[in-house]
Amino acid sequence: MMEKADPAQKLYNRMRLWEFPDQYVVEPTDGSSGSFLAISRIDASINLIDEIPHCSSLRVPKIRTIFGVVGMLKLLAGSYLLLITERECVGSYLGHPIFKISSMKVFPCDQSIKNSSEEQKKMETEFYRLLNVAEKTPGLYFSYNVNITLSAQRLHDLGDESKLLPLWRQADPRFLWNNYMMEVLIDNKLDPYLLPVVQGSFQNFQAAIGKDILNVMLIARRCTRRNGTRMWRRGADSDGYVANFVETEQIVQLNGHTASFVQVRGSIPLLWDQIVDLTYKPKFEIVRLEEASRVVDRHFLDLRKKYGNVVAVDLVNKHGGEGRLCEKFGNTMQHVANNDVRYLHFDFHRICGHVHFERLSILYDQIEDFLIKNRYLLLNEKGEKVEGQLGVVRTNCIDCLDRTNVTQSMIGRKMLEFQLRRLGVFDAEENISTHPNFDESFKVLWANHGDDVSIQYSGTPALKGDFVRYGKRTIQGVLNDGWNALMRYYLNNFRDGTKQDAIDLMQGHYILSVSRSMTPTSQAGGIEAIASFPLALLLILTGFFLATISLGRVRNDLWNLLFSIMWASMSLAIAAFVKANGRVFCNRPRLHQPRR
Repeated sequence: MMEKADPAQKLYNRMRLWEFPDQYVVEPTDGSSGSFLAISRIDASINLIDEIPHCSSLRVPKIRTIFGVVGMLKLLAGSYLLLITERECVGSYLGHPIFKISSMKVFPCDQSIKNSSEEQKKMETEFYRLLNVAEKTPGLYFSYNVNITLSAQRLHDLGDESKLLPLWRQADPRFLWNNYMMEVLIDNKLDPYLLPVVQGSFQNFQAAIGKDILNVMLIARRCTRRNGTRMWRRGADSDGYVANFVETEQIVQLNGHTASFVQVRGSIPLLWDQIVDLTYKPKFEIVRLEEASRVVDRHFLDLRKKYGNVVAVDLVNKHGGEGRLCEKFGNTMQHVANNDVRYLHFDFHRICGHVHFERLSILYDQIEDFLIKNRYLLLNEKGEKVEGQLGVVRTNCIDCLDRTNVTQSMIGRKMLEFQLRRLGVFDAEENISTHPNFDESFKVLWANHGDDVSIQYSGTPALKGDFVRYGKRTIQGVLNDGWNALMRYYLNNFRDGTKQDAIDLMQGHYILSVSRSMTPTSQAGGIEAIASFPLALLLILTGFFLATISLGRVRNDLWNLLFSIMWASMSLAIAAFVKANGRVFCNRPRLHQPRR
């Protein structure tokens, strides 16, 4: 029988891992007097023990320092323990240290696999490879002392009883990245080991304006409900949860006062897909149109419950491939919009183009009344709420990355200026731009924030990041955008399918069972058995190379003209074949097929 953990007991912040041949033992080494955690490497059974098992010449353990238990994941034949092996302190949130996971390792508890069938062993190996992908998950943050899944306003509004609960019980499950992986530990009542982890971003800087010292923070919290990669998680699910939903909180602290402002971003809340097929911009496909109103209504009902009033800023193009999505979203919002929910379309590319981002002032003029009315959180020196934020700006483009980040940084700048005037730091005519050092730090803050959010969803830093970072478009920024766009194409087509499988496995979106039919075991047939984009690309380039050589020798021998035509024709035929069978050549998720 497991001992019941004391709810008031603090999380262990430093531990020693003993790797015995038959079990792992986690020993708290931070001065705590708690029991040791023992996990069997044979069947993953968990027990609390009072002392380290006996060591001998035949039982010599490996020893290493760890900084947290992320959770445990059960596959077909074995279970796997995820531990934090390296951490980095990146700042503080409301006075408490915040850490970023620098290294996370998977430790197998799979010795029982030797009794499994060959088919199960093969499957276990395939799924274990996905855990190796998951080890490299970017942007994971945690704190031993404060609940970073909640904004400052929600933390302040917690009841006294809730504040006494362990951090994992206070946490908002939307932003709890290891929610599924903690289930086994929760069942065993291991509160001191239950460390909530958030995926997102944490950026901060300190600056002086006159005699005032300001601490500015920018926090992103990524929702796990419809988590995934750029092309493999689009739109909403039937419950109204959307892809790339991120809550962004901007906080400023000075002279004992705390001011916070929250924004959100998220994919267009319709049922739509964009299936990769080797084209640069795959076609948008809206599915189950009859459910659009219900899905949108569910999405905004959830936003109203959590944030209050909502203004939805839609930045997509009015025409072209994005136009159908824009039209359907706008039409559906006519039935949802009311006194609490407002929809506003702003064609970012038509109005701002690729360089005139200062024209976002046109958008700001249209939402200024909403921002003034719905305010922000302000706490005085005693920690008392002077006023609270009553609503939220929800911004989207197609990816909710580049256009969205430029727009959110503009809104964040305006709100920070409001707050600093309220606190007496700025006078009526003063703004961030009148303080060059502060202005530069603020731009870098938002540029790094945008890069972090973008890397998690698309695999590359944000486009248009030079404007956010420097306040203007630069030649280097345009060149970087071109390179990042090419990298997104490559990753979306040839890497993100496997990454999506790893995410679905870690988040519990795909539950394994022995009896379940699993597509990874199926043998590909026909073209799928031999399809390889690198091979096809090599054949195409080789064909054009030989055609070029043959053309250079035409003067000496007309047969070379025939050969050049033949090589060029073969190259074009292979290229046409790849395009026609694009989806076969792509790295597609195998645990989840696209929604239909």
